[in-house]
Amino acid sequence: MDSARSDRPSASPAEADLALKILVAGGFGVGKTTLVGSVSEIRPLRTEEQLSLAGAGVDDTGGVEQKTTTTVAMDFGRITIRDGLSVYLFGTPGQDRFWFLWDELAQGALGAVVLADTRRLTDCFPAVDFFEHRGIPFVVAVNRFAGTREFGPEEVARALDLDGSTPVVICDARRRESGKEVLVNLVEHAGRVHAARLLERVGG
Repeated sequence: MDSARSDRPSASPAEADLALKILVAGGFGVGKTTLVGSVSEIRPLRTEEQLSLAGAGVDDTGGVEQKTTTTVAMDFGRITIRDGLSVYLFGTPGQDRFWFLWDELAQGALGAVVLADTRRLTDCFPAVDFFEHRGIPFVVAVNRFAGTREFGPEEVARALDLDGSTPVVICDARRRESGKEVLVNLVEHAGRVHAARLLERVGG
């Protein structure tokens, strides 16, 4: 009896853990690297390079003239929700010329956060289109910058022509608690979306 019990394979801690993959996307200079860094419990992996004169005619820095670096591959961070449940965060590069990386990063993602800056709201349209066309659940998080006009979630949702079920939240990407609230909103939204799709398949 004891020998039979000892012969039974047991799951290792790594096998028992559940990891959720979440993307953080949006336009150039919107705060993706800041959000990943503020919520990550580990030192985030960053692939930033200095902006150079070579990119002056390519990267639109209007409204974010103080920005001196740019993500050229991805940002990576991790946050533990509870024992056995972790979230892996992948921040995407914002410039058009790096969008070929998005498909790779999106593989297996539970959902995405689309960061928006109301000074450059049109910059997040490509990210919204990307996730809508691939059926990846997402929330729009409006990153508030000092000195900018404030808009409510309903106004932003109308301006982006979002589906009525897509959440819009206001955040400060520099604050850990604010970033965590965004992630909680996304996980809850993604859970509802995936549950509805499962019910459709079962019912169909």
